[in-house]
Amino acid sequence: MSTSKTITLTLFIATTLFASCNAVANATTKPLFPAILIFGDSTVDTGNNNYPLPTIFRAEHFPYGMDLPDGKANGRFSNGKLISDIIATKLNIKEFIPPFLQPNLSDQDILTGVCFASAGAGYDDLTSLSTQAIRVSEQPNMFKSYIARLKGIVGDKKAMEIINNALVVISAGPNDFILNYYDIPSRRLEYPFISGYQDFILKRLENIVRELYSLGSRNILVGGLPPMGCLPIHMTVKFRNVFRFCLEQHNRDSVLYNQKLQNLLPQLEASLKGSKILYADVYNPMMEMMQNPSKYGFKETKRGCCGTGFLETSFMCNVFSPTCQNRSEFLFFDSIHPSEATYNVIGNLLDPKIRGKFQA
Repeated sequence: MSTSKTITLTLFIATTLFASCNAVANATTKPLFPAILIFGDSTVDTGNNNYPLPTIFRAEHFPYGMDLPDGKANGRFSNGKLISDIIATKLNIKEFIPPFLQPNLSDQDILTGVCFASAGAGYDDLTSLSTQAIRVSEQPNMFKSYIARLKGIVGDKKAMEIINNALVVISAGPNDFILNYYDIPSRRLEYPFISGYQDFILKRLENIVRELYSLGSRNILVGGLPPMGCLPIHMTVKFRNVFRFCLEQHNRDSVLYNQKLQNLLPQLEASLKGSKILYADVYNPMMEMMQNPSKYGFKETKRGCCGTGFLETSFMCNVFSPTCQNRSEFLFFDSIHPSEATYNVIGNLLDPKIRGKFQA
């Protein structure tokens, strides 16, 4: 073979290999969704409560955010990323999801998605009334404002294409049960049996999903309840200080609610043409981490990293609270909210489930 033919063949092979490598790289880095949109409570609130709201739940002070890249609190109720940020990062959408109420949102922020969640919120409007949070039922109205701005940036057609293909994450519920049923029995007179209140909450959730669908959402991830009986503050309030046993009845309540939710979502999906709705299990991963902590690098699962870890959250977890040095060894950062390490474990479990559901 002549030298010129050899060079030509070599260049052809090199170009083909380069193109193949690029195709593989693009396949792995291309976002599965153009945007991510978040609704719910403090488990996914990336900072909306920082802005003019009379809410009592804020995380705009140290030690919240201490393990973020800049080490500064920005409204996230954890030491670092929330589960929503971790999902967005794994799906190559963006690393951090900004709160919609942030005044200096860029067009790029809008294009790739924002957070509407508010710490202290619940599906039950009574919950948000007691905490002065933005009701979950109110958050779709914020979404409407977002859609209007998105249309102003890319036009109506492209905007609805983004909304139709975006991933919507909904995470709320614990505040409803803890604030309105267990600790302050606001709803117990109306619903003497927990099953009745669960059905009420699930109906409220269904209404939210249907409203988001009517606004164009098609890909929806709905979080279940965690083991509510194992939340450090809940064990403390119920006088489980000494041995720190989880409240088994409240865990059973979480399990029953989650079963009902898993039954509801396929029915909802079937009734909403073109929708894909996925249940996100947080209960079993958290129980697994509590029962086998060393497997995940945890040493403390019954109290938070902030202060004593038994009561401190929001304004009680502050610059004067002694904070553990080894945050990755704590399941909880404060007495309610998981640490970034916990969210990472849950994110690793959810990622393949999201891809399996929405890539199909």
